[in-house]
Amino acid sequence: MSVKLSRRRALGMLGGAASGALAFPSLSFAERRAGRVVVIGGGFGGATAARYLKRRNPLIDVTLIEPAKRFYTCPFTNLHFGGLRSFEQQGHDFADLRRAGIRVVHELATEVDLASRRVRIASGPWFAYDRLVASPGIDFRWGALAGYDEAAAQLAPHAWKAGAQTKLLKQQLEAMPDGGVFVMSIPGNPYRCPPGPYERASMVAHYLKTHKPKSKILLLDAKDAFSKQPLFQDAWAKLYPGLIEWVPLAKDGKVTRVDAKNLEVETEFGQKHKAAVLNVVPPQKAGLIAELSGLTDASGWVPVKADTFESTQQPGIHVVGDATNAAPMPKSGFCANSQAKVAAAAIVASLAGREAPKPTYVNTCYSLIAPDYGISVAGVYTAADGKLVEVPNSGGVSPRQASDDFRKLEARYGEGWYRAITQDTWGTRS
Repeated sequence: MSVKLSRRRALGMLGGAASGALAFPSLSFAERRAGRVVVIGGGFGGATAARYLKRRNPLIDVTLIEPAKRFYTCPFTNLHFGGLRSFEQQGHDFADLRRAGIRVVHELATEVDLASRRVRIASGPWFAYDRLVASPGIDFRWGALAGYDEAAAQLAPHAWKAGAQTKLLKQQLEAMPDGGVFVMSIPGNPYRCPPGPYERASMVAHYLKTHKPKSKILLLDAKDAFSKQPLFQDAWAKLYPGLIEWVPLAKDGKVTRVDAKNLEVETEFGQKHKAAVLNVVPPQKAGLIAELSGLTDASGWVPVKADTFESTQQPGIHVVGDATNAAPMPKSGFCANSQAKVAAAAIVASLAGREAPKPTYVNTCYSLIAPDYGISVAGVYTAADGKLVEVPNSGGVSPRQASDDFRKLEARYGEGWYRAITQDTWGTRS
């Protein structure tokens, strides 16, 4: 299916209509009143929410709580494995948010007192709020795969949070002997960044083709289908023939046991696979603070109201980003950015005694398969009858039959997308 949402329009939406929140008329100063909003998490969701709360009403007191002084993004991190970006290019600081009048506190949020409406940080102080935005990202379901816990991740890294694990996996990849097998275990849905494992496989394949041409990649998948699958597989056949083997659920691709010490995994029907480098992406859930605050349900994710992203479990708390159960929206940086703008508009309206405006949400996701070969997916969503729904005929994926020039252009669009969204979120570009 061709993309009906143009790339230029999608990138432009970051600064304008990336969510319906930005298209809403601003409240007059006479209608505004000051309020206190605390935001937990400084990623695509939290930092965007803080910025747009302050932008839409400078009189609101906004506090952003994020332990990292420099935030490293997961989007584009896979390019580090392909040797196309340094790790430091993934990092963004909070100076521009401070300049916007936002109080940034670099500590871990450890407790939410729902009755008193306040948030506690690790060193002890409390921060009171009228409204709370939580964007805690993901945590892992340690033990969901037998043998895979935090200790095992030091031997068989997940690298599904940008940081030390990213560096560890890159080091292992560089140290892998030519002729070795890079094995990746991929979880079932839902998880952060649906096309992420397959972009990573592509970038690792690019590195191996260039530096270790006798090596192979084995993808063991707990699913029978994945995001942008035909586009990925067409590209693999063209660029990396014989290098990547994908084993779906139906062919015993689901990993159930990990022996990190011996770099070996076992699948559902007892098949064992030995790796030179083992990359295990474990099953996931919402970040811990969401669970501790009573925001999650039995799924481990946070259910939200479709029109405001307010928690259905705890009133007065808006949750955005990967921690939410917001299907059909995927867990992506662009979705978090879009959701945050809608939540910010809803909060500003609420503090002014107004009804939340009707939202529109947008997602665009680019995947790089080689330096000059990009593919993408786009989608537009809205709230209808209390549910999130896709807007008909509003999105799609890159065409399968496209020229090399088209794929090269998509790769350049991806670079532009990353520059635009990081500037929109943190005020920085890399």
